[in-house]
Amino acid sequence: MRSFYRKPLGILLIVMLVCAVVGVQAQQAVISPEEEMFRPTVMPDRIVLTWNGDPTVSQAVTWRTDTNVKSAVAQIAVADPCPAFEGQAQTVNATTSELVSKLWTANYHSVTFRDLKPDTLYAYRIGDGSHWSEWLQFKTASDKPGPFSFVYLGDVQQGIRSLASRVVREAFKAASNARFFAFGGDLVTDGTNDVLWGEFFGAGGWLYGMTPIIPAPGNHEYRPDLTKHWRAQFTLPEDGPEGLEEYAHYTDFQGLRIIVLNSKEMIAEQADWLDKVLSDNPNRWTVAIFHYPVFSVSKGRKDNESIISAWKPIFDKRRVDLVLTGHDHTYARSGLEGATVYATSVCGSKMYELTRKSWMTRAAEGMQFFQVISIDGDKLSYEARTATGSLYDAFELRKQKGKANRLVDRIPKGVPERLRESR
Repeated sequence: MRSFYRKPLGILLIVMLVCAVVGVQAQQAVISPEEEMFRPTVMPDRIVLTWNGDPTVSQAVTWRTDTNVKSAVAQIAVADPCPAFEGQAQTVNATTSELVSKLWTANYHSVTFRDLKPDTLYAYRIGDGSHWSEWLQFKTASDKPGPFSFVYLGDVQQGIRSLASRVVREAFKAASNARFFAFGGDLVTDGTNDVLWGEFFGAGGWLYGMTPIIPAPGNHEYRPDLTKHWRAQFTLPEDGPEGLEEYAHYTDFQGLRIIVLNSKEMIAEQADWLDKVLSDNPNRWTVAIFHYPVFSVSKGRKDNESIISAWKPIFDKRRVDLVLTGHDHTYARSGLEGATVYATSVCGSKMYELTRKSWMTRAAEGMQFFQVISIDGDKLSYEARTATGSLYDAFELRKQKGKANRLVDRIPKGVPERLRESR
């Protein structure tokens, strides 16, 4: 009996081995040359600055390598015109996590530089001791309120490498001294697709390694849960409601409190946290960023009643200055709705049709935008610029003691609204 079964068993093992080899080859064969560009290597890539602590004295950096890099480090020194500053660099060990995607497995590494000096330019690099990034630079926030600008970008999502990249770079040209870039969700169209994340990081390139970003999650980061890429590649504050650590959070920067909310889930649960964050707010200005707009903009969509009932009364009571959202792939901006200005914008190439509504002070469809928000004392300035850099919309908010803000429209003269019915 043994001799009867031994030969078929051997054949079966050989067949299984051949099938396994063929299966691996087939899996490799589905990786196209375009996808192969985004395969991780021993060299650090997807370098991104974020905050998970006080921007005056800390800075987080996250990056990716292949799984051959088991022990990663970062080096940091006060920046100096003389290249000899390298000799003064301190080494900080990184924490590493493994992320398995549909195409490959990668290691993501993170370091938080601590005990930094406020308002100071630092140089840093990351690597494994043999394979290093270039030296990059960032500046810590001042520990006092002071003038600065930041860039806001609505949905990147589609046409990331081909078309959204020009918006990111045009924004850098328009606001080269911006202290951070904020994103209103749907950074990619499929949060589990590693190639799309490669396109997102490629669109910013070295910029994200020198200018921190503040991302909010959108519905396309969910498949069906929030993608594992999120916490692997972004090091964000864990001060949000329980269960939403790094998904909802806030950061204070030179007189501004910028609050990121998660409009995809646990909306009611975030209300108490939001009210507490706003009630104990020593900053002069407050901006909230999340994905789903309070008042819908695109054709066929209804206003978001759950957000209106849970968050808008808090925005009104606490006089939030500006709410920035995305999702509707058009542009619209309100006047003062209570005490708050609401703006919805789009960065990528996916466009929807807009329904013009009475609350809209300025609107557009079929165009890619970025926003530059500048804060200087009692004045907040807002500019909406197109992918070609031209000014399309602008206003100022001015603080008035004991009163609601005063809004001064700065809509450029001679620039008509870009709407479907006007073309």
